[in-house]
Amino acid sequence: MTTNPNRFRLLRFPPGFRALTALAALALAIAAVSASYALAQSRAKQIGTGVVVINTNLAYQGAQAAGTGMVLDSSGEILTNNHVIRGATTIKIVVPGTGHSYTAKVIGYDATRDVAVLQASGASNLRTVELGSSATLEVGQLVKAVGNARGAGSLVKAVGQITGLARTITVNDDSGGTATLHNLIETSAALQPGDSGGPLFDAAGKVIGMDSAASGSGRYQDISTTDGYAIPINRARSIVTQIVSGKASATVHVGATAFLGISAASSGTPGAVIASVVPGSAAAAAGLEPGDLITAVDRTKIASPAAVTRIIMTKKPGTTLTIAYVDTSGTSRTVRVKLGSGPPQ
Repeated sequence: MTTNPNRFRLLRFPPGFRALTALAALALAIAAVSASYALAQSRAKQIGTGVVVINTNLAYQGAQAAGTGMVLDSSGEILTNNHVIRGATTIKIVVPGTGHSYTAKVIGYDATRDVAVLQASGASNLRTVELGSSATLEVGQLVKAVGNARGAGSLVKAVGQITGLARTITVNDDSGGTATLHNLIETSAALQPGDSGGPLFDAAGKVIGMDSAASGSGRYQDISTTDGYAIPINRARSIVTQIVSGKASATVHVGATAFLGISAASSGTPGAVIASVVPGSAAAAAGLEPGDLITAVDRTKIASPAAVTRIIMTKKPGTTLTIAYVDTSGTSRTVRVKLGSGPPQ
């Protein structure tokens, strides 16, 4: 039997298609290699380890301080302790071993829970830390702390174990007062002044806590024990989210800090005695002087110096307040004061 040659056709590709396909495959392979190379180059160019050194100038106190920070995104969002940047008039971020450094501004902070978020100006392609979870930590778990020990400007590692959970400690601050920190991770890792704000890593290299040792100027000193403590990362992360979203609260301050420009002390009676006035500040412009006794701010009676701070912290720079006070001659006076912008508290 013969078949009609026009009835069937070979199922083959048109002439020249194989050559075209081979060229296309080669082009795709080259593109894939190029993409992989570009990704590798991008990763290779990432700056630092995700942990940075923080240096601050405390101009109104005539001092300097040092601590540590963790890079949360490649453009320079940095997590640290509030006490590391408290009172800072300028902040410098240094990426150890890279030659890179940046000025930084404060995005917001929670003084009560000792958390602050900074933004490094002009930063890009910084390596970030990997955040883990502090929800399932166990006593005995191996940990590693990394920080700017003793404020020397380099990163030092300290290994240990988790020795306790949900701890509460009392610390001295640099203003002569005390603060209580709750629900902390206790560790045997040998934290040192300057480690504050640095990461506490688990065995997998993920951040489970933020170390809260003393910073380089002795700004926070543990007065109850020599063990180290860290803020659980889940709590720190929730505060970061609140700050970055711009949601201020009774404890979370977002944006620039209002500044009156006084230091105050208790006189043993209700009110706040002005101990000193910063030259050129809002208080100086309003004529307030050392020895004046502040009795009310915007009709809110002042019982102690801390009450003045609490009120100022709820305001924004540029806000005008009415301050009632008794001057050194015993005369009751009121004055309108336009708040300036000052260091974080």
